[in-house]
Amino acid sequence: MQNPDLAAATAAQDGLEVAALAFGTPPGIVLSPQTPSLLGCATEDLPITAAYAVASLDPVLRPASAPTTPDPSGTVEGLAIAPAAEAPMQLLDAARAYAGRGLEGDRYAAGAGTFSPRTDRRPGYDLTLIAAEVLDELVAAGDALEFPGTRRNVLTSGIDVNALVGRTFRIGEVLCRGRRLCEPCVHLDRLSGPGLLRPLIHRGGLRADVLTDGEIRLGAPIHVI
Repeated sequence: MQNPDLAAATAAQDGLEVAALAFGTPPGIVLSPQTPSLLGCATEDLPITAAYAVASLDPVLRPASAPTTPDPSGTVEGLAIAPAAEAPMQLLDAARAYAGRGLEGDRYAAGAGTFSPRTDRRPGYDLTLIAAEVLDELVAAGDALEFPGTRRNVLTSGIDVNALVGRTFRIGEVLCRGRRLCEPCVHLDRLSGPGLLRPLIHRGGLRADVLTDGEIRLGAPIHVI
């Protein structure tokens, strides 16, 4: 793939005006039929002449399927923290979780993550989860991504993490509340990509609140309350 900065500069120099679809916060280009070299470019690097915000849009067409409900249980397959924004993720066998904060030693528990709220605490910044099944699908599609590269805290298996939005669940002895999908963004694409933004749309995991203190260990059960 062409370097995103180079692609943006080339498009600007050529005076091209093309339509493209961006996704994520911060956003990056995920669809650009006229100029494929723009894929992965951050919108902040592009000379935008007009833009429209669209809600409730799935930019990746998928086969129709029956609605899913949370599986009764799952398992913790991986644990990871990063001590500072953009620092490498460190794999753990066990982690201490604190209500209203997150995992001990993680940048979000310290309020030092890239997207940590700078003023009052906001929901959904304590803990992030992603399904191992999604990573397996990426490997099968030729888009290999290791768990640390997702920059999520908990790797799960056997449970539908998307269906945990709005649900209370327990990871080991820690009570959590699913808040919203942890969608990919151009920041993740820059750190672990390129090429990760589009494949992870609606499959980037879950943002959750930690409701009680406790320990999370590899192999710990996950179940919906």
